[in-house]
Amino acid sequence: MTVQLGGHQLVPQLSSQSLERQKGIYPRHFGLIFTSKEDWQAFADRAKTNGLTFYQQPRVRYSGTRIEHYTFFLEDPSHNLLEFKHYTYESAIFGEHEHAEVGDKDEPR
Repeated sequence: MTVQLGGHQLVPQLSSQSLERQKGIYPRHFGLIFTSKEDWQAFADRAKTNGLTFYQQPRVRYSGTRIEHYTFFLEDPSHNLLEFKHYTYESAIFGEHEHAEVGDKDEPR
């Protein structure tokens, strides 16, 4: 199956083996970055309207810093975690190397 998402092609594969459900978002998740906050919000709204399973509700992480971003996680029927985010500062996508934070302090790894 091929899925169009955000102008990108995803090719998920089905497996007859089930994966063990994770205790947190690490280490296994897939992420997509929206370059427009409006597009990110529209996608979050569409996910809610369609009753998708949220692993984490939409929120802001690292508020007031150069790595501030809007994020939410969905969980698919196979318990894969899918992250969708928008960075306030585009430089945070691959830059802002002085910031070493990853995830939340209370998130299991």
